Amino acid sequence: MLDDDLSDDIHPLFHGAPKSTEFRKLRKRLVQNVREAIETYGMAVPGDRWLVCLSGGKDSYTLLAILTELKWRGLLPVDILACNLDQGQPGFPATVLPEFLTRMGVPHRIEYQDTYSVVTSKIAPGGTMCSLCSRLRRGNLYRIAREEGCSTVVLGHHRDDMLETFFMNLFHGGRLATMPPRLLNEEGDLFVARPLALVAEADCEKFARGMGYPIIPCDLCGSQEGLQRVQVKRLIDEWEARTPGRRQVMARALMNVRPSHLCDPGVFDFAGLMRGTAEFSENPPQLRVAD
Repeated sequence: MLDDDLSDDIHPLFHGAPKSTEFRKLRKRLVQNVREAIETYGMAVPGDRWLVCLSGGKDSYTLLAILTELKWRGLLPVDILACNLDQGQPGFPATVLPEFLTRMGVPHRIEYQDTYSVVTSKIAPGGTMCSLCSRLRRGNLYRIAREEGCSTVVLGHHRDDMLETFFMNLFHGGRLATMPPRLLNEEGDLFVARPLALVAEADCEKFARGMGYPIIPCDLCGSQEGLQRVQVKRLIDEWEARTPGRRQVMARALMNVRPSHLCDPGVFDFAGLMRGTAEFSENPPQLRVAD
């Protein structure tokens, strides 16, 4: 397990970390959550190279910092290359991330691709930009990963993102699905990993704010109030406000799936049930998820 001693000077990314007991506990919890996700879902193959995608938001800063800490401690046997895709969004502070990464001594690649113009030319004013923007961004990140010899594209989606996606699929897609912690792309040559799968969004926000990282807001699609994700997030927030701990319970449910208690004959052989045999024998491990 992680040592109790969390030195402030192990890497420049942690210089100036708050000395409070609360922040040290937060940092330790983040490291433990990320390490557990990596081990549970088999994300790290020794000798691999990871393309860690950095948007400049609180989640990606937290992701980079915790992965760097694990690597620094010898607990993550992969090489890390941070990458920011500058999508040509008007007003984007293009110098912030390269200056930050250089100052912190983090190997990185900054790529400029004007996908913003493509999105705005194809989506009518007021239309939802996320889907097209995401596809264009993902395609460029896959290309960069191949050019850099990376086996895995690492994204900063956290536990709350996965919950929101589950309910979006449930309410609007008619299926039970969410963002998987690890998947293989359609071409079969790259993995996509989400090491923050067990991490609460609130913890990312507290950590990035405490470290004073230069946050860059996404004004392209994140500000669109009509998005289904915004509506689902508000609904979950209401549930959490009425019953604290609801997010944790729902996140645990994603790890405790019982096919025999659903209705999909493609994942459970209802017709083949026989008396005298156990209907359900699976007992998935209970993972810790952030409060």
